[in-house]
Amino acid sequence: MSRKALMWTLSLLVVASMVLTACQQAATPTPAAVEPTATTAAVEPTKAAEPTKEAPTSAPEPTKAPEATATTAAPAEVQALRINLGSYPDSIDPQKASFVNEIAHLKMAYEGLTRLNDKLETVPGAAEKWEYNGDATQLTFTLRQGLKYSDGSLLNAKRFEYSLLRNIDPATAGEYASITDEIKGAPEWRGADVAKATPEELAKLKAAVGVHALDAAGNPCTGYDQADCLTLKLDLSKPAPYFHTVMSLWVTFPAKEELITKGGETWWNDAANHIGNGPMVFSELVPSDHALFTPNANYWRGVAKINVEYRYVQDSAVAFEAYKNGEFDIIGIAAEDLPTIQADPELSKQAQIYPGSCTFSLNFHMQKEPFTDKAVREAFAYAFDRAGWVKDVLKGLGAPTQTWIPKGFPGYDPDEARYPYDIAKAKDTLKAAGYEITNGALTKGGKTFPIELTFSDTPRNRTRNEWIAAKWKADLGLDVKLNPVEATTYTALTKDVKTAPQTFILGWCADYPDPQNWLSVYWVTSSSFAQRTAFSDKTFDDLIAKADVEIDPAKRMDLYVQAQKEVIGAVPGVMVWNNVNAYLVKPNVKGIAQTAQDADWSGSVDPLSITIEK
Repeated sequence: MSRKALMWTLSLLVVASMVLTACQQAATPTPAAVEPTATTAAVEPTKAAEPTKEAPTSAPEPTKAPEATATTAAPAEVQALRINLGSYPDSIDPQKASFVNEIAHLKMAYEGLTRLNDKLETVPGAAEKWEYNGDATQLTFTLRQGLKYSDGSLLNAKRFEYSLLRNIDPATAGEYASITDEIKGAPEWRGADVAKATPEELAKLKAAVGVHALDAAGNPCTGYDQADCLTLKLDLSKPAPYFHTVMSLWVTFPAKEELITKGGETWWNDAANHIGNGPMVFSELVPSDHALFTPNANYWRGVAKINVEYRYVQDSAVAFEAYKNGEFDIIGIAAEDLPTIQADPELSKQAQIYPGSCTFSLNFHMQKEPFTDKAVREAFAYAFDRAGWVKDVLKGLGAPTQTWIPKGFPGYDPDEARYPYDIAKAKDTLKAAGYEITNGALTKGGKTFPIELTFSDTPRNRTRNEWIAAKWKADLGLDVKLNPVEATTYTALTKDVKTAPQTFILGWCADYPDPQNWLSVYWVTSSSFAQRTAFSDKTFDDLIAKADVEIDPAKRMDLYVQAQKEVIGAVPGVMVWNNVNAYLVKPNVKGIAQTAQDADWSGSVDPLSITIEK
């Protein structure tokens, strides 16, 4: 590794350790239960909370993974760690997933070339090492020798070449596809119009993408059965010294091409198609009921001591009762249950509450009136009582925020104070722009603009969104229509600008501790996330283009701070609160490693460290 490459690697590791130091300070029970899921909130999203559906009298036949050919014997007796994950995923496809509950499944069964450890440092995963060239425009990974999938078959660099190309392929159309745009040729192929381009044009664009699986002689690999295919070389279109961390993300996970092809559009809904290289085997899946993961005897780091079982109880009240009845080992703490937990001598000891890594916002669709008008967006931002939300709705499980990157993370802006709760300012802003609120309706020039708030439907989520509507009624005299939808439907709606609601709550949880992840990945015009609300800002895009390639750490951070100010000033939504990770964990569950990025469940960063006492 060159000196420059090494310094970049070290600087990112230092950043990661600084973040964790800040985030591991003791947290006051302050809260975040929320909109999207039964545990905490949306991760990129987020997770969504939904009423529990009664189990069918005849459960669907579970899909099962094939028997593994193990090289290491698994423990004779393995207990299951039973976790409530809230809503069932909209997708468990590595190149299409984006929500916390989707990613929670994938990282059990798969692993990237790198991974994040329990200090949120980027460390080797399937690759034993990586190296940048002098100007960080080429990144070369060397895979571990003898890597195997959970079924004992060979895992080589050609598999990772396939997963990266599939992520970039415009036909895949994954929400996270733009995260690999630093690869040479990636944005050009990804942005191609599949309906208009000829097969020859698409093939030419694909061939220009800088992803190369190479054998021991440096020649292109010929297939998935080539044992000396251990090198993956990435040609980058610009300096991207953080890209080895991107290679830890689920979009790079090496799902098998032949199983994807055979399984069709919903291949991921069958456990047998998830032959992975992660710490666990995706052994059983009954959609909307449960998923079972068992130890992967072929995982290079060792064999887990537990099974992991996910269930999908969308109503947090029902999940809380199930936990008290001994049916779950880990659940998210909902704000409504916090007083009961704190008052109980046993439950209070089982509560794990610590800083999180998510920001939640009330989003405005910038192509749907009246939020096409910045003045309206500003007025609604002034009209949101963040402190009241955290106090009355979240019961303290969170912290009000007026900025995007949370406190404790690189790029946090302590000086951001725009759009505080100010009803007089909200009314004045509407009036100055020619709007009136009469008889509960927002009008301008004789035209009425109905306001609709869409949310994932559970009894508790209804109460939370009714709080917002009641506040706007009391403060502004505005009537708001509430639009409850089923949890998985809510997730799907918010993924497409064509179906995204007029107003809706979602959050973003860090994939890795760097402002590039918070800003470049989410808010640039080409990002599918920014396009959920049709956000596009040339000034922001220009700042990000400079920040992403800036070598000087201080200059780089200043550019990101400027870019974040641009986002806040454009008001694509109201930045409302930062979460805390809040979970109930049974006392016989030991060895949990906590991180700020535990948006799915406490300990998910390393299931190998967890044991269950009998």
